[in-house]
Amino acid sequence: MVSKTFEGKVAVVTGSQRGIGKCIADKFRSNGAMVAGIDLVGGDCYYGDLRDKNVLERFAAYVKEKFGKIDYLINNAPPLNKGISECSYEEFNKALAVGVTAPFYLAKLFSEDFADGGAIVNISSSRDRMSQPQTESYTAAKGGIYSLTHALAISFAGKIRVNSVSPGWIETGNRHYTGPDAVQQPAGRVGKPDDVADAVLFLCSEHAGFITGTDLCVDGGMTKQMIYHGEYGWEYSEKSDTSRQLI
Repeated sequence: MVSKTFEGKVAVVTGSQRGIGKCIADKFRSNGAMVAGIDLVGGDCYYGDLRDKNVLERFAAYVKEKFGKIDYLINNAPPLNKGISECSYEEFNKALAVGVTAPFYLAKLFSEDFADGGAIVNISSSRDRMSQPQTESYTAAKGGIYSLTHALAISFAGKIRVNSVSPGWIETGNRHYTGPDAVQQPAGRVGKPDDVADAVLFLCSEHAGFITGTDLCVDGGMTKQMIYHGEYGWEYSEKSDTSRQLI
């Protein structure tokens, strides 16, 4: 059954064809909204590279012509993840272009087109406050969008609300985690894209009308768990696993 919560609303979602972005777009649609997505993956969306200023301008013009307004801008497209050992100067700038510059410029391009009650939600990461080795490009971009969020909230005060969501470990495939991977998280499980999408829709809804300039960390409590060697089954190892998928 389709909900009417966002009937007649227009949601712009970047990185809308996979993972968390697809879940956000689908959830908006199931709640009555019209979705304008952009991605490098083909499908039911606008095809384009967010690193390209001309693409951003053409996409914004397309949305304005098709819908005549915008209600929600969801900056979700993930930046490149490479560490200081391998990430080149050019790659680092490309990560920032997707993760920080594109969200800023889309907010600017749509700044006069938001309907009353409009909102921006930026997808940051719990990595905006904690790190694994060799994640500099991704972490810097997520830290940037975290700070961009409260700056935009002040600039847009009285017009639209701006918030961010910081996911923790979110499984975007079909794998089900049990054992240590699950129980190490205070919530007792690995996150799902729905956990993030629900947070996004909440922040866009009238129920969040008094919330702006803040970050909602959806991480199952992991950033609040203090870890000491020898406690609660934790043992230090010199080997580090940085192979898990970033969100």
